[in-house]
Amino acid sequence: MEFQSCFPIWDRLDTEQQARILGSLVSHRVKKGTVIHNGSMDCTGLLLIKSGQLRVYILSDEGREITLYRLFELDMCLFSASCMLRSIQFDVTIAAEKDTEFWVVPTEVYKGILEESAPAANYTNELMASRFSDVMWLMEQIMWKSLDRRLAAFLLEEASIEGSDRLKITHETIANHLGSHREVITRMLRYFQNEGMVRLSRGVIEITDADKLEETIGH
Repeated sequence: MEFQSCFPIWDRLDTEQQARILGSLVSHRVKKGTVIHNGSMDCTGLLLIKSGQLRVYILSDEGREITLYRLFELDMCLFSASCMLRSIQFDVTIAAEKDTEFWVVPTEVYKGILEESAPAANYTNELMASRFSDVMWLMEQIMWKSLDRRLAAFLLEEASIEGSDRLKITHETIANHLGSHREVITRMLRYFQNEGMVRLSRGVIEITDADKLEETIGH
């Protein structure tokens, strides 16, 4: 897999711009749990994921986390180059949820191309709008949906990502994704277990009634 075939607007850049990207492009491979970008202290660059899975999240002043969105194969991460985007006024952290390979286009290189290329600027604006749409959707979930709905939706999404109803995930990890407390998630999962929707064991949550979880989301 080559960067040229994965970057959506590659053919709309001129040969000099293409050469500039290829001349500065860096490939990375990181282990699960590695923090790739850490708030305003980093300006990593534009990331294009070759394989694996990344999590983009924010931290409250109290140290609580909440997941904004996740990134998968061939997804582009713009917030990792937030220092060149004046409209971004909050800090995000990006960490690997699985062993991940990705390319990095350095910020100064991509910024220079943005100033020259209308296709690059349009694509970046579309990408930014899409990510902010994800964030706004999340805010709506937090404001208007109860935790049981959000937890049910998270479990079903996780099962879809992993391709399994047996999820190796801790209550603390779920709390971080949903911006809640571990104790609250534990109580809700025990309720789900009493209702026959999941089965709990150490470090594992097994979905036993996906239809009932779906019904919970719809309530």
